Amino acid sequence: MIRINLLPGGRDRRRKWEVPLGSLAQQLTIVCGLILVCAIGFCGWEYWRIRAESKNLDSQIAAAQQETSRLHSIIQQVQQFEQRKAQLQQRVVLIEQLRKSQTIAVRMLDQISRALPQMVWLTALKQTGADVVIDGRCTTLTGLSDFVANLEATGSFKRSVEIISTHTESISQPPGQLITFSVKAQFQ
Repeated sequence: MIRINLLPGGRDRRRKWEVPLGSLAQQLTIVCGLILVCAIGFCGWEYWRIRAESKNLDSQIAAAQQETSRLHSIIQQVQQFEQRKAQLQQRVVLIEQLRKSQTIAVRMLDQISRALPQMVWLTALKQTGADVVIDGRCTTLTGLSDFVANLEATGSFKRSVEIISTHTESISQPPGQLITFSVKAQFQ
């Protein structure tokens, strides 16, 4: 079978597009050059990417440090508020304790003043825990015994109200006696 090529320059046309690469040494040099250019390009791209990432991290660190300093001042304020709150709570507890104690003291003084008969005067009142020592003066021993009986009758003092001491003094004006006494009782 015979082949006829009617196209002008059929074989020559194919050869125009073929690029002669030369010898093996030339081809190896071209391949090594391409590899070198690609390696330099990759290293440059990687350097640029790492540098951009470093700048981004530096800006994030600076922002975090600013946030840390801002939060540090807020933490200090919170600690100051907590200390102030603790102080105020202590004050409230102390005030409540004083009010409770005040109620007891007021009630005790009220009971003592109601138990005082005429011609009996108090000079001192000392409280140690539940024990109360009352010092005073009166003109008769009957007034002192009435005072002790009245204290026991209030119900706020235990039944064993004791007369610790009595001392009689003579007075010239008006003529008579003045009895100095000391009484011990336990407040309930």
